[in-house]
Amino acid sequence: MLKIKLARFGKKHQAHYRIVVNEARDKRDGSYTALLGHYSPVVPKKLEIDVKAFEEWVKKGAQPTETVAALFKRFQSGNPFPVKKAGISKKAKAKLEAAKKETESVKEEPVIEAVEAPVAEVAAPEVVAETPAETKLEEVKA
Repeated sequence: MLKIKLARFGKKHQAHYRIVVNEARDKRDGSYTALLGHYSPVVPKKLEIDVKAFEEWVKKGAQPTETVAALFKRFQSGNPFPVKKAGISKKAKAKLEAAKKETESVKEEPVIEAVEAPVAEVAAPEVVAETPAETKLEEVKA
């Protein structure tokens, strides 16, 4: 079975791929039947595919790998290397979620306000304490 796949070429950390038609069980970088294009994911990024040849091989029964199919789809879109939006890091996302949970929990709890009730002033009865000596004298006299 024929496959349309990537064959890696280039130096270490400077990958360059050829989009080739090859037997499915053959080595990745071995000889190939047809060359359909080039793909370079490092700067400067390049993606070149011969669309007519690619479609002819697909009609003949060659099956593109998932990666090659995705690259072909990106190539046809006209913008093969769209600019990625800057995203929020995992830590920042976790902090935002924690802050949202705190604000939601504060909103859910009922707010109880302290109301001061008017307090009536009550005069305490005056108690005159007798000294223990006076009480003993009164008991003795009686």
